[in-house]
Amino acid sequence: MDPKQSTGVVTMRKSILDFERQIEQLEKQIEELRQHAAQHNLDLGEEIARLQSEHERLMHEIFGRLTAWDKVQLARHPRRPQTLDYIRLIFDDFLELHGDRTFADDPAMVGGLALLDNKPVMVFGQQKGRDARERAKRNFGSARPEGYRKALRLMKLAEKFGRPVISFVDTPAADCSVGAEERGISEAIARNMREMAVLKVPIVIAVIGEGGSGGAVGIGLGDRVLMLENAIYSVIPPEGCAAILWRDPSKAEEAAEALKLTAEDSLRFDVVDEIIPEPLGGAHRDPELVALRLKEALVKHLAELSRLPTSEMLDLRYARFRKLGAFLEIPEDQAAVV
Repeated sequence: MDPKQSTGVVTMRKSILDFERQIEQLEKQIEELRQHAAQHNLDLGEEIARLQSEHERLMHEIFGRLTAWDKVQLARHPRRPQTLDYIRLIFDDFLELHGDRTFADDPAMVGGLALLDNKPVMVFGQQKGRDARERAKRNFGSARPEGYRKALRLMKLAEKFGRPVISFVDTPAADCSVGAEERGISEAIARNMREMAVLKVPIVIAVIGEGGSGGAVGIGLGDRVLMLENAIYSVIPPEGCAAILWRDPSKAEEAAEALKLTAEDSLRFDVVDEIIPEPLGGAHRDPELVALRLKEALVKHLAELSRLPTSEMLDLRYARFRKLGAFLEIPEDQAAVV
């Protein structure tokens, strides 16, 4: 990958969320004061310091009390780093591979060979796109059957050459178009889950944005699952949940709370193994720092997994998956009462 290639984190038009507007206004005032002071050789340090102090207070106040719905919006933030951003920031010598060798190449799923800390790995994940044209090309990160089959091809290639697998999850859901159904989207996801359960190399998953439904699970079964602080992981998007439960998509905020989709919820339910902290305000405010923290976690977990015998690693992986979604069975004689 060309190191000079822009991934859009810095160059795209600035986008802000509703609860970021006050912060954005303060940042604009601070920048204008700095420029004015520099142009006219004025000492405005006291006024700038006052605004910076107010900015810091506001940041802690707003981002210290985020709701589940706020985190959904942060996970979908237009400037949030995506898979190709992390590949550029974390890995060396990335060589992208294309196609599933069955039907076509799916731009919503990207991946290839790379070096992590000078060790060869296979890395892939969903890519949503930045501007309208790229988002249409990448289907907003909703991979088609050929995307999951491409990921499977890369995993099998990694197994053949003994390379650990790293998967970045960032999708609202798998593609649900008629074409995807005709080409077997459910089968492709199910096959990936089966094959990932027995893949004889370490697998580390990182949920970096949206972990949506089967679209996430199709590349989300591994030995360790990491999750960024403001990412989400759920069986269905809040809007879809609200439409089903209340027949009212406008109740998405209430659905987000009920779904328990935040990183803290996922850790509490043992769905993920570690939360990667983000800077105050979200990953888009300092992608390099988040990438550094994520890289450290990836290196640590891969080192731990490399010390396990393959048979033990596979047994632990299977046990980890099977314990997800614990439930209580009610005896038949009590079911009617309940």
